[in-house]
Amino acid sequence: MFSSALLSASLAAAQTKRLPRVGYLFSFTAEEGRHLWEACRAGLRDLGYEEGRNILLEPRWAGGRHERLPALVAELTKLKVDVIVSAATPASIAAKTGAGTIPIVIVAVADPVRIGLVASFARPGGNMTGISLLTPELSGRRLQLMTEILSRPTRIAILANPVNVSHAVFLDESLAAARQIGVQIQALNARDAGDLERAFLEATKGNAEALVVFDDPVIWSLRKQVVALASKARLPAMYGYSEFVDEGGLISYGPHRPDLYRRTASYVDRILKGTAPAELPIERPSRFELYVNVKTAKSLGLAIPRSILANADRVIE
Repeated sequence: MFSSALLSASLAAAQTKRLPRVGYLFSFTAEEGRHLWEACRAGLRDLGYEEGRNILLEPRWAGGRHERLPALVAELTKLKVDVIVSAATPASIAAKTGAGTIPIVIVAVADPVRIGLVASFARPGGNMTGISLLTPELSGRRLQLMTEILSRPTRIAILANPVNVSHAVFLDESLAAARQIGVQIQALNARDAGDLERAFLEATKGNAEALVVFDDPVIWSLRKQVVALASKARLPAMYGYSEFVDEGGLISYGPHRPDLYRRTASYVDRILKGTAPAELPIERPSRFELYVNVKTAKSLGLAIPRSILANADRVIE
């Protein structure tokens, strides 16, 4: 009788044991970020986590409206989540501002040191760690690819979102690379859809020969409009995200984003097992992908060099 009662009590205690709860903060819509969300979940499954059995997941989507992020952080804080995974710079800044002492795992943030999220890559300090989007050579490589395609252009426009503080990092990297390559940079800004047409008009008036579009959740959500405007202006464009090329953009080069999001699971796992975020170094991307749309190149009267096609992860004919 005693052992039976003890067993029943143990089972009841196990059933009522609080499961760890992890919040996910995304700037974009659920539809647009489905593949990235699935990558996060797949990473957790690889480590033995099963939703509802030994972990609870709480995704929140800002739908491309950065002003909604603080309220979503407040929701996750009220739920007393054990960890917050914040995707991209605006969400990570909102999490740092509003999440108090809750551990935060960032992903797809350009330079978390420069924008003040962490103390250093090796020793983040505080309650934040994760995965950076940027490597020092990324901006230069993008410009170099455009010069190879266009055979020494003299002026390249850059499309940035001034609200995204990471873009100051990208711009500095691009300006330094442009001086090395010998091209001029024309900086363009677009906060939302209403700014895009004006930005492309400025590029045309400024005699830009090509365009580099900086990585940004808002601009990414407007990728169909961006690609259409680039086509209308006959501007060969380089993007950081492959989805632009799927929509008809010319070329993209950047980290393989699903891989970055999948890797957040290892941080979540270590934090839930007791490791402090301050002790977990910030990782940099290790896998990059190059997409090329040959059909778009032909429409622009361009021939993509064989060396680029040979190294492409995907070529759209």
